[in-house]
Amino acid sequence: MNKVSATLELARQRELLQLEWNHEREEFKRLTQAVGIERRVRRGDCWYPMAVGRHYYNSLNQLVVEIHRGGVQADDDALDHNFEYGRQVAFFRRSGIDDIAYYDFTGTVSYAEQDRMVVVMPDENAVAAIAAADVAGVQLALDETTYRLMMEALNRVASAKGNRLAELRDMFYSHSQTHKFKFEPIRFPWLNATQEQAVNEVLWAKDVAVVHGPPGTGKTTTLVEAIYETLRRESQVLVCAQSNMAVDWISEQLMDRGIDVLRIGNPTRVTDKMLSQTYERRFESHPDYPQLWSMRKALREVRGARRGSDAYHQKVERLKERITELELRIHNDVFGQARVFACTLAGSASRVLEGMKFATLFIDEAAQALEAACWIAIRKANRVIFAGDHCQLPPTVKAVEALHGGLGYTLMERIVANNPQVVTLLKVQYRMNDEIMHFSSQWFYQGQVQSAAEVRNRGILDLDIPISWLDTGELDDSEEEQVGDSGGRINRAEAAFTIATLEDYFTRVGRQRMVDERIDVGIISPYRAQVQLLRRLIKHSAFFKPYRGLITINTVDGFQGQERDIIVISMVRANDAGQIGFLRDLRRMNVAMTRARMKLIILGDTATLTRHPFYLKLYNYIEQLKHPKE
Repeated sequence: MNKVSATLELARQRELLQLEWNHEREEFKRLTQAVGIERRVRRGDCWYPMAVGRHYYNSLNQLVVEIHRGGVQADDDALDHNFEYGRQVAFFRRSGIDDIAYYDFTGTVSYAEQDRMVVVMPDENAVAAIAAADVAGVQLALDETTYRLMMEALNRVASAKGNRLAELRDMFYSHSQTHKFKFEPIRFPWLNATQEQAVNEVLWAKDVAVVHGPPGTGKTTTLVEAIYETLRRESQVLVCAQSNMAVDWISEQLMDRGIDVLRIGNPTRVTDKMLSQTYERRFESHPDYPQLWSMRKALREVRGARRGSDAYHQKVERLKERITELELRIHNDVFGQARVFACTLAGSASRVLEGMKFATLFIDEAAQALEAACWIAIRKANRVIFAGDHCQLPPTVKAVEALHGGLGYTLMERIVANNPQVVTLLKVQYRMNDEIMHFSSQWFYQGQVQSAAEVRNRGILDLDIPISWLDTGELDDSEEEQVGDSGGRINRAEAAFTIATLEDYFTRVGRQRMVDERIDVGIISPYRAQVQLLRRLIKHSAFFKPYRGLITINTVDGFQGQERDIIVISMVRANDAGQIGFLRDLRRMNVAMTRARMKLIILGDTATLTRHPFYLKLYNYIEQLKHPKE
């Protein structure tokens, strides 16, 4: 593909991204108008009522206010919420059942935890307004910042000429040759052969390398080793991922290796370990920060006096100059100590990283990131290392037209297709019983992924078959129901059967053994409504009370990157037409199945699901395990 073709492809990406953006606007407008506050609270998009806490200026000199959530109990399903760093929020007051008035300003989430968040506010008047309301709430606003950043990135890439960004663009959109350094491979005795090869390929790459890590193959271990070795040759690197959670995970692994990580943005994993690595916390802990804080306070007090004399203006200017000088000194000290700058792809556009360039950018979970999002960070780099698995979860694309147009086709997939010579597949998995992994390896990885000897035969019960498929079509009243206005689906009979199946398995294993050995369980459903139903059933079950700390219930997306001893999957779909909806996205099923270490139980209507060739082959594979040929 030549430069003209690359430019045309980028123009197509912009069109598809605009479709997705427009869809988000319309969907947000529809849900805001049609869905009541109580529903929004249950969905995790709204806190109502809320309480306004203290307000202050943070280390970046932004006016922030603490918002506390009210109206939920400690064990309420609504404790899950979707507020996170960088999200835009709107405030409202309510004086009647349907009488809701929105304030004419928005805020930005600076920090969020379970029942408290810190929001950056535009000014003191905005804080006073929400504090004065008798009853107020906060909800997610349509966050268009990331879309603007992605559009700007695509425009910059398309117009790049005669620079490194233009070279990478033309290389990624074509089959043109990539370049390598030449030196003897380095031995890493603690890695397996393909992991060692992947680290060396990263070190040899002048332009791009891809670490393709199927489930359980130690992608993170390999990536951490590659970053560690790169830092022996470079002073600093940029490490990004699509989500805050993925950034936190790789950051923690790097810190455990003794690498100094500076976390740009808000960590999702709210631990002292993570918080201490944030730019804000490092800034505040600098020895000169108390002096800076005092000077900022003095400047606000002087401005509050509102005097127009020459002496006033001179004092303001002197304070501003000293503050700027001190801010720059602290900033440079904080940045000078860091070896890894870690943030989301969108977070790489943060003003604290403005003007910075890096020799190497690592993008983890790259197969979950929209192409445009990757370009936001690539603009800061000389070479790019992608790590992920395009056979697992894809990017989230909500507009059907944009999805069919190819918006979900990632930059990592493009490079794998155009430049297969830069890809290293990790081939040994350390998570699953071999019979759980075997089907996935055959269908998604051409049989190349093998099980390490130490996990090949792992199991919980002697003579137990590692995979079971229980046909819920044989249950009375097993049928799917559509609930809510977002197309959510539940299957009540299947949910009850899921709980009964788990009870039976716990009893077979031994209830005390489950506790003593802390055998953990994941219950997965592709449908959020079914997840919520299953959570309620578990919560109200006396049988499972001693085991609640061992059981996690979530969607497929919620289990990405995790693993459990036992995985139970409730498939939900059951209809005469054989419609399976987004269960046709087989990558999600790959994720769900490969979370299991020792036991995988699938509950689904065989007649509905096996009309699809993937599920038919999976069902036959499991049946063959039950009845092996003599």
